[in-house]
Amino acid sequence: MEGDCLSCMKYLMFLFNFFIFLGGACLLGLGIWVIVDPTGFREIVAANPLLFTGAYIMLAMGAMLFLLGFLGCCGAIRENKCLLLFFFMFILLIFLAELSAAILAFIFRENLTREFFTKELKKHYQRNNDTDVFSSTWNSVMITFACCGVNGPEDFEAIPHLPHSSLEKMTPEACCQRELQSREGMFVNKEACLTGIERFQNRQGCYTVILNSFETYVYLAGALAIGVLAIELFAMIFAMCLFRGIQ
Repeated sequence: MEGDCLSCMKYLMFLFNFFIFLGGACLLGLGIWVIVDPTGFREIVAANPLLFTGAYIMLAMGAMLFLLGFLGCCGAIRENKCLLLFFFMFILLIFLAELSAAILAFIFRENLTREFFTKELKKHYQRNNDTDVFSSTWNSVMITFACCGVNGPEDFEAIPHLPHSSLEKMTPEACCQRELQSREGMFVNKEACLTGIERFQNRQGCYTVILNSFETYVYLAGALAIGVLAIELFAMIFAMCLFRGIQ
């Protein structure tokens, strides 16, 4: 009976580690995609040090989970106590790091409010000055998502236009409608847009557009994170039980 129980635990351990292996592979692939993606998202990530660091953390976590899942599978099938102990210690460290990150994200969630982004935009945005990282990033976001400002074009009322621009009143060039939503896309009517004709402008705020675009993915990511934490917890329990059961 004890041998059957140990055998069952071994295969369950293998199954849990196989899921960790797959999860690590997905994170690794996502991290690589974020860093090398040619559609404009890479430029936004690279311009923001926090996002840039986050992409590499995701890449490192994916690689680590990929490796640990592989080691856990090998340790379970071969009943190797050294591999099982190594797996348990590292998966525990990852589990605690992920839990700490989730708690910090919950505590500092107020930094992602509409008011916070509006304040930062009005304080740092320099319209078409692409030499400024903050302005270039916002221009890329507005062009990619066909939106304007945080709440709409009214966010730019207090921001002065560039001295050499005689046409631009309030709306920056990045808010003008384009035939293709990229920096290479042709303007529908640039002059009319910059002089304030609304039908040639993107009027919707980026906060709402991006929130609607990523709402489903945020819930999916949250559910995935909870699932990964649960799998890691069960994998640690089975690893320790299997470790104690091996003679």
